[in-house]
Amino acid sequence: MSSIFRGDEPIEHTDVLAYKDLSRRELRGLIFHLLYAAEGNSYEDSLESIADNLTRGFGIEIPFDSQAFATAQDVIHHTDELDRRIKPYLQNWRFDRVGLCTKLILRYAMYEILHTDIPANIIINEAVELAKCFSEKDAYKFVNGILDEAVKAHRKPVQEEKGSSEKEPEETQNEGEKKKA
Repeated sequence: MSSIFRGDEPIEHTDVLAYKDLSRRELRGLIFHLLYAAEGNSYEDSLESIADNLTRGFGIEIPFDSQAFATAQDVIHHTDELDRRIKPYLQNWRFDRVGLCTKLILRYAMYEILHTDIPANIIINEAVELAKCFSEKDAYKFVNGILDEAVKAHRKPVQEEKGSSEKEPEETQNEGEKKKA
């Protein structure tokens, strides 16, 4: 695997890495890189141009019709909304003081919280892992805290999301019935 997605060692590649061969975590890293490049170019370059440059420069195939490309486009399209949604959780922090990588990770995770049905624990865990690789030291703790509060405000508890009722497991009910008999 090309280490472009891990941030922990020099980038090495010899062949083009196929999009279909990427793990979900690697796709998240790819989306992060697309967002980082777009922000770095002040959103003046098209995402297609950025993806093409990443393909040529790092040997990663990024189809324009892929989920990763569409997600990056959506995050960019919703940037103002996402920033507004993040700001209330930045207790004692100004948004402009948050590091760029941390800000991008928060935007991406907030997008997933608001616009996908990906379980909250996965969104938070993956954002924390991105922060460990690409953000400032200990920023992952900050990311975890912000996203935990955002999930509480924007998502129903897991049991309500699934529509399940609180039942005892069958074994426990059977044991209780045995004791009554």
